[in-house]
Amino acid sequence: MKQKKEKEQKTKNDTFLEAWQNALDGIIYAITTQGNIKKQLVIAVVVMLISLFFDLNKAEFLCLMFTVVLIMVTEMINTAIETVVDLYTDLYHPKAKIAKDVAAGAVVLTAINALIVAYFLFFGKISTIGLKIIDEVVNSPIHLAFVAVLLTIIIIVTLKAAATKNHHKFIKENFMPSGQTAVAFAGLTIIWLTTRNVVIFTISLMLALIVAINRFENKKRSKSEIVVGACVGVMVVVLLYGLAIFYLGSFNVISEWFTNLKI
Repeated sequence: MKQKKEKEQKTKNDTFLEAWQNALDGIIYAITTQGNIKKQLVIAVVVMLISLFFDLNKAEFLCLMFTVVLIMVTEMINTAIETVVDLYTDLYHPKAKIAKDVAAGAVVLTAINALIVAYFLFFGKISTIGLKIIDEVVNSPIHLAFVAVLLTIIIIVTLKAAATKNHHKFIKENFMPSGQTAVAFAGLTIIWLTTRNVVIFTISLMLALIVAINRFENKKRSKSEIVVGACVGVMVVVLLYGLAIFYLGSFNVISEWFTNLKI
């Protein structure tokens, strides 16, 4: 009984293996009890998995590993300092506040350092990939048309959701768009911009008008709702295609800027 009590009250390690076991216990305690460390561990795993797709060299990967470990270590030190302070006093004390604030500040500094490292490691690669993806979408009429229709639907759903709230009655009474009419006229605008064929445009216009008239005659939507829906569909497509044209004109300039970026 006496030996067991002495073992429980022991304040230093007798062997190297015992020191490692206690250190492991500390790591497990921090991971299982501290919410911030759990989140940082998950983020670290995700970042490590993502880094596999960026072809980092040895120096870059070591820099990334050091940054991740530094954040974890700093958070564990912060936990240790808070535990010691709480052990000393459970009442407010200015010096206790200073100790906790300084420890938390160290964690913030390592987080800022991690953002800087991530910027230099990933930003250039991500921006290049992003520009290539956007370029593919802009140069593909099918992708651009799909995005335009999808964006029209999202805007219609958003306006309808906003109109259900009491403080958005103005939208409901004056600018509630007809969803089917919006999609029909968005498609009409896409057809005109991509084909520039008068015959195809005329047929598409007739179909879009049939949709609009059908919504009105069935008393599903009012004239104002149909007009607003048609305007929304046309404007979304025109704006999106306008941005695409602007992008095509400035793509080479942007690509060159990212290539020469030396910050």
